[in-house]
Amino acid sequence: IIYEVSDDIEKLFKGKLAPVQREKFIGYAQILQVFEVKRLGKVAGCRITEGVVKRGCGVRLLREGVVIHQGELSTLRRFKDDVKEVANGYECGMGFLNYDDIRVDDQIECYEVETVAAA
Repeated sequence: IIYEVSDDIEKLFKGKLAPVQREKFIGYAQILQVFEVKRLGKVAGCRITEGVVKRGCGVRLLREGVVIHQGELSTLRRFKDDVKEVANGYECGMGFLNYDDIRVDDQIECYEVETVAAA
């Protein structure tokens, strides 16, 4: 009976604890070329080197292994089409929300934030 009570108390506390947000890695991309687009600013021409990249995901821009920017992906295109995601091995164009200091050979790390119950 004591074990059942302790299990019930544990379940009660788990339900009351605030959920925790954590980052889930989804992909990497390498910048191959930088384009200047009048209404968008700078756009990175990239190849996805691992995983997948999704429009609206969080991004970290890495230069020589150091994070130089963390923000959000604003545009994701394949050729002239807006797309929701691009898979490993494909090329695409990426625009970053309020950021345009991008260079050839920078690496882009993409992630999603997921909410999980506190343990």
